[in-house]
This record gives sequence, structure tokens and C-alpha cells, in this order.
Amino acid sequence: MDPIDIFLKKTTAGIILFGAFISFVFFYFKKKVIAFSVSFEKNKNILVKFLIMKRGRYNRPFLHIAAMAFLLIGVVIAPFLANTYPIFSQPVSLSLRKASAEDKKQSIVVGDNLFQTDISQKPRDKIITYTAEGGDTLSTVASKFGISVNTIRWENNLTSDNLSVGQELKILPVTGIAHKVLKGETIYSIAKKYNTDPQKIVDFPFNDFANPETFSLVEGEILIVPDGIKPSEQKYITPEVYIVSGPVPVVKGGFTWPVKGVITQFASWYHMALDIAAPYGTPIVAAQSGTVTEVRVGSYDTGYGNNIWISNGEGLDTHYAHMKAVNVSVGEPVVGGKTVIGWIGLTGRTTGPHVHFEIRKNGVLVNPLPYLQ
Repeated sequence: MDPIDIFLKKTTAGIILFGAFISFVFFYFKKKVIAFSVSFEKNKNILVKFLIMKRGRYNRPFLHIAAMAFLLIGVVIAPFLANTYPIFSQPVSLSLRKASAEDKKQSIVVGDNLFQTDISQKPRDKIITYTAEGGDTLSTVASKFGISVNTIRWENNLTSDNLSVGQELKILPVTGIAHKVLKGETIYSIAKKYNTDPQKIVDFPFNDFANPETFSLVEGEILIVPDGIKPSEQKYITPEVYIVSGPVPVVKGGFTWPVKGVITQFASWYHMALDIAAPYGTPIVAAQSGTVTEVRVGSYDTGYGNNIWISNGEGLDTHYAHMKAVNVSVGEPVVGGKTVIGWIGLTGRTTGPHVHFEIRKNGVLVNPLPYLQ
């Protein structure tokens, strides 16, 4: 046989075998990816529930690990950047120059407080210590940390509003009270003591519970009581009560309150929603016209219990949680202010009958209050 024919036959056979091998590898990995995807879908809710119950508690470790990872990547690729792009290896002094007269005309003017301490507004998980600076007052310190003056006064047992330079102050992460749990206490007895709603204690993400579903406490732990009022001050200070009078019919694109009741919790960085309390079994109506996109019943569902989602089709979604029962199904159209979508209940992570009401704009949680006023 001609050597060329032999070569062509062997080459052809090799190509066929290689193609078969590639097909096998593709099929194998496709099968593995599909199997992994199925397994992930079956088990992801367990991970989601765990993270939601512990939401916020892992912010700091995550940020630290991410920062170290970026630092390590920078160290590894720095030599490559320096050799490939010489601009990165120039001395720092080459990028600095004195400001010209023209620069000064266009520059930003800074005041005498250039070196004043700027307190980060990122969520805090614990009580910190702040050292008073020159010019500090209780009001300015409270403003720096986004908490009330009384919160600072009560935590530090202050009888005067005067502060001295160097004075150390304990600063709570939110407005309220820090409470050391005593034997036999519950979130309900603690909330009653400080004239606040127990749901606020439950929803603060850095409060620990021996059992997250029953809210059992550990004697001696420090509990943050949002919006709590010192017992001795309650005859002078009373929490404001906000009653909503909805629902009412709405025009296209408009909103109404989903239920008539009392706002027990407003939106915050850790609770971007409104809690509206009403008697158990009170009808809940759609706050806006749209279509039901999700219905979840019969499970804890990361604390939401029985809950539904409604979309207006233009990027706005409303979410209703802790319902006793649901009165609609997926795909069903609803009319804002008219359609009863369910009833006030106690399902999920809740301490009393209320509806947890959220609004998402293009998938991002927003404060519902501006939409409802």
C-alpha cells in the first residue's frame, strides 16, 4: 500500500479517535455539571436559611478574608505589572507635583475640620468606645453615630450634657438600650420592660439566641434592645404610635397601605421593610396592582413563613410575609386596594401578628414609606 495512503488513513483514524475522546470528555463534564446543579438546587435552601438567620454576623470575617485575598493577588501580580507596564514601577514622587495657580482656582476648599474624625456609617455589631474630642457635645456625638442623645446618656449614666476632652463614651450600634439578660427573662418581658416591640429585638441581626426559632436567651448575654426606653424615663418619654388607615382604592401605578394597623417597626439598615401590626386574621390587600409572581406556604422560608410576591411589571415588586394563609395563586392578577391576598398571621420568624411589607425596585430593597405616603 502506498505510504501516503497509510499516512492518510492513520491520520483520519487519529482525528476520529480524538473527536470521540473530546465528545466523551464533553459528555462526562456535562453530566457532572448537571448532577452538581441538581444537588445544589436541592440543598441551597438549607444554606440560605442558615445565612439569613445569621445575617450580618459574618460581615466582618468576610470583609477581612476578601481584603487579604486582594492583598495576596496584588503581591503576586505586582512584579508582572512592573515589568510589563513600566508606569507602575516609577517612583511615587513622579506622580506628585505642586499645585499651580490654576489648580488652586479649581480646587476644593476645605475648612478647619480637615482632620476631624469622620465616623463610618457602616453597620456595627457591638458596643464601641468613643473618646470625646474638642468641641464634642452629646448632640454632635449622637449625630456622628446615628443614634439618639438619650441612648448615649443612658448607656453612660450621664447626668449632664457636658463632655470633656478625652472622656470615654460607650456607643451602642443603634438607638435603644443594652440589656444584660437575667435568669428567666424572655424577649417579651425585656421588650415590656423597655416599652418597645419584641420583634425589634428579634430582627436586630447581631442579637444571639440559644434557639433562633423560639428566641430563647442565655443568662448573662448582652442584648441590644432597639428603641428601648429606660424604665425611669418612661413617665417623661413615650414612643410615638403611627396608625395607618388604609387600604383604599388606587389609580394605576399607585400604592395603598396593605392593611389598617399600627406601624411597629420602620425601615432600617438591617430591616428594610415596614412591620404593620393588626389583629390575627385581618385581611391583607394588594398594595399595588400587578400579578402574583411567587407564593410560598407551609414552611419557615428563612423566617418569612407564608409569603407572596406581586410584580407591577415595571420593576417594582411588593412582598408580604408572616401570613396566616394565602388567598391568591401564581399568575393571578390583583387590584391595588381591593384584592384580598391573605390574612395577618404568625408564621415564620415573628413575635406577634403583623405583616412584614417590603418593596423592591429593580430587585433592590427600598424603604416602602415614601411609596405609601
